[in-house]
Amino acid sequence: METKNKNYTTTDQLITKVTAWIAGIIVLCLVIWGCISLWDLYKNEETNDAQVEEYINPVTSRVTGYIREIKYEENQDVKKGDTLLVIDNSEYKLGEQEAEAALLNAQAQIKVMESNEQTTSKIASVSQSQIASAKAKLLKQQQDYDRYSKLFKVESATLQQLENSKAALDVANAEYKSALNSYEASMSKVNDIKSQKDVYLAEIKRREALLNRNKLDVGYTVITAPYNGKMGRRTIQEGQLIQAGQTLAFIVDQEAGKWVIANFKETQIAEMHLNGRVTIETDAFPGEKFEGRIVSLSPATGARFSLLPPDNSTGNFVKVVQRIPVKIKLTDPASVTDKLRAGMNANVVIAKNQ
Repeated sequence: METKNKNYTTTDQLITKVTAWIAGIIVLCLVIWGCISLWDLYKNEETNDAQVEEYINPVTSRVTGYIREIKYEENQDVKKGDTLLVIDNSEYKLGEQEAEAALLNAQAQIKVMESNEQTTSKIASVSQSQIASAKAKLLKQQQDYDRYSKLFKVESATLQQLENSKAALDVANAEYKSALNSYEASMSKVNDIKSQKDVYLAEIKRREALLNRNKLDVGYTVITAPYNGKMGRRTIQEGQLIQAGQTLAFIVDQEAGKWVIANFKETQIAEMHLNGRVTIETDAFPGEKFEGRIVSLSPATGARFSLLPPDNSTGNFVKVVQRIPVKIKLTDPASVTDKLRAGMNANVVIAKNQ
């Protein structure tokens, strides 16, 4: 024993003490870290299953044609109304000119119809005057016939005179009826022209609609940015044939702002409330905190919105903790969140009982 104590030198004693102190410090740090972690778990709900989101919308063509000019580059910032690309509009311009000519023709037909209506109305007025003349003549012949009839009865007029008077009365009566028929025919023609005018007015409206449609098609050949945003990848070239409805590019809507979708376990959402404050840290910018607030909680788990939602009634039931998507709106100024990009991973911390 004495030999062993002699071999246990002062250096060994110092090393033992330092090692003991280091072990004690490590144990103390682990205890402190464990207490902090337990306190943090007690006070907060946290998940790293979260991503930054933005509205990424497709830019589509509403007409078919060849691309004449592209006025944007990949990842370019654009303002609302900026021209993104121009489609060759030669065919659509011809269609617009044809529709405009058809409209002018229909409008000219209306003018011709109005002229015919005026002419026919004047003819009807003349026929009406002829009716008055024929009526006066008929009245005179009737009086002559009545007078000759009386004279013939007292043998003061011959039978020939009576017959001549009767013939003249018949002629006058026929002329009067002819004038009436002519007037009715003229008025009927006027009514026919008015009916045809309504048809041409409807045709004008149809031609105006076609012209407006052709103007829309010409306008659709210039595709503009629907809002302030940032363009995505460019996959088209000048001279390329595109179809109506084809996706030409993607644009990130910067006006709608950014938000985070955090997928919390179903056991974590019991104490989450709307407008609850949230702290966000992204993997791209470690140590930098972003502020947000809870906007909404999904009405169902993420699995229920999948293409093939699980059906536990099939007998393949395995209990798995489900995730509930929580939408979190970033409340920091745009100048702070501008560097965040859609799809970035994030760590989200929500305080309980707030």
